[in-house]
Amino acid sequence: MKKYKFFKLSKTKKLRYLSNNINSNIWIVFLHGFASDLEGKKPEFIMKFAKKNKLGFLAMEYSGHGKSYGKFINGNISKWTNDAKKIIKKKIKKKKMILVGSSMGAWISLNLFKFFKNQIISFVGIGSAPEFLQNLMWNKFSMKIKKEIKYKGFASIKNGDYEYIISNQLIKDGLKNKVLNRKIKSKIQVTMIHGGKDEVVPVSFSKKAMQIFPYAIKKLRIIKNGDHSLSSIKNLKIIINELKLIVKLQIN
Repeated sequence: MKKYKFFKLSKTKKLRYLSNNINSNIWIVFLHGFASDLEGKKPEFIMKFAKKNKLGFLAMEYSGHGKSYGKFINGNISKWTNDAKKIIKKKIKKKKMILVGSSMGAWISLNLFKFFKNQIISFVGIGSAPEFLQNLMWNKFSMKIKKEIKYKGFASIKNGDYEYIISNQLIKDGLKNKVLNRKIKSKIQVTMIHGGKDEVVPVSFSKKAMQIFPYAIKKLRIIKNGDHSLSSIKNLKIIINELKLIVKLQIN
């Protein structure tokens, strides 16, 4: 059973998070996706892997997500990056990190290199979706939806079984957080895992994310029949196997 904790940003602002009590020099930091939370199988599986390998583990819910403070409609990439930055600084301090970013979490991870570049020893992207707000949402919205977002301030967007509230400030903030035109010169391991049948985020987004790292040891793992979430037991085992290879190299 997961034991959630709360990290106080102020008297009224708390972020829900998961961590183990292992005092390790290497931590795995899991960053979840857009409108997601920590109730899924990925953080659970990765935390078990970290515990088994005596590694630290941290995962948190951004503001407006899960049981963290705030409303989703008020959130954006800048705020969610800042949430992650604050809890990492407090909980991990100066220790080394393996960042694991799922979907939007990969975008947040890429933003975190600005603050923790020397601490990040590896980056794993799962269905990576950097800059998805512009490229997968705004650019594909109808003129009717764009007008609604601009003049009303937000619109409710249906995508499969899910419904998202997309605000004007969220779209605008996304443009302030461009990462695909950057170069991160860290000589680290970068592994991208993407479902071959991902109907939400094309594999090309993982490929673009890899291009940010000119000096990294890079690997693209496409799971043939994998969807966007990659949350089946079979796919989770593949993710864990990739983490095993990364950890093995880091420890040896």
